[in-house]
Amino acid sequence: MRNHVLILPTITCAAQAAHQITQLVSGTVSFIHQHGCAQVGVDFEQTFRTYAGMGANPNVYGVVVLGLGCETHQARSVAEEIAKSGKPVEVVSIQDHGGTLMAIAQGARIAAAMVADASRLMREPVPVSELIVGTECGGSDACSGISANPAVGWVSDAVVDAGGTSILAETTELIGAEHLLAARAADDRVAKRVYEVIQAMESRAFMMGVDIRTGNPSPGNIRGGLSSLEEKSLGAAAKAGSRPLQELVDYAQRPSKKGLVWMDTPGQDIEQLTGMVAGGAQVVLFTSGRGTPTGSPIAPVIKIATNSHMYSRMGDNMDFNAGTVIEGTETIEEVGGRLYGELLAVCSGKLTRSEILKQHDFGIWRIGPTF
Repeated sequence: MRNHVLILPTITCAAQAAHQITQLVSGTVSFIHQHGCAQVGVDFEQTFRTYAGMGANPNVYGVVVLGLGCETHQARSVAEEIAKSGKPVEVVSIQDHGGTLMAIAQGARIAAAMVADASRLMREPVPVSELIVGTECGGSDACSGISANPAVGWVSDAVVDAGGTSILAETTELIGAEHLLAARAADDRVAKRVYEVIQAMESRAFMMGVDIRTGNPSPGNIRGGLSSLEEKSLGAAAKAGSRPLQELVDYAQRPSKKGLVWMDTPGQDIEQLTGMVAGGAQVVLFTSGRGTPTGSPIAPVIKIATNSHMYSRMGDNMDFNAGTVIEGTETIEEVGGRLYGELLAVCSGKLTRSEILKQHDFGIWRIGPTF
């Protein structure tokens, strides 16, 4: 897969300094965010879990955890959690090092040494059983549930059959199709959990005075030909293929079982992508009918067009065309087989469009107020 050195800012105040380090040292990545301070309770815990999960992702060789010094999410605590994965981890504090310039210099020195060490490693064969593949759809259209999403479902089944793990996310976009997934639950406990996470997501919407089932939440989806949330959800659920649902995990939580897993995330593209990558996904299959440039700083994101027109129009951003299903020139199985080959090629080093364009998106699903 990949072998990045991650410059991880634990507080928004350190994000720009982290970015400056990536400008100085090739082979490093980072992300801009607004989190890390004035967080409490489960919101604090979820952000901490996301930071630690990003650092522990298999695509990361080593981490420089960059903090300010006085924030709620202390850099040293995050580093200690990441270190449990066995990766090299170092801490740099802007306050302890005498300011931004000194912290950048120290962080760059540490990062350069890590990159040099990482460059000495040689690729080794890894079985598909070691893969955790994230699945996602964003900017869906009327073709999503007919072409790209079922093709991703075919790949999901292939990964699961090979002993790997496939993550289904986007709880808001499974509302109306939850009964189909509950029927495939591995046991009654998992089936019960399906309805619990759906009810919790709907309750959050009701608290804001919205019944999310009464309409499609995205104007782009409507322009793409979707008429209701249920219609969108039936298409989104197709990414799960046909294998049993083994467990449901919280946002940014690493699956404890192999097979098909549901991660409870919002429908917002970047937040759900971040959650799956923090949960260990090394690669993500992302379908779109409208087109989106979304990517991750550490995991390759394979963009799959649901229709050939958009694939041609947004060729700078799209990696794969599933529109041939709509045109009748290929079957779901044929497109799924091609997509599986693309997945293996990307895992073996082929760069995706979002990687080439350095589309390093990051956003955490916040579940509490900032104090």
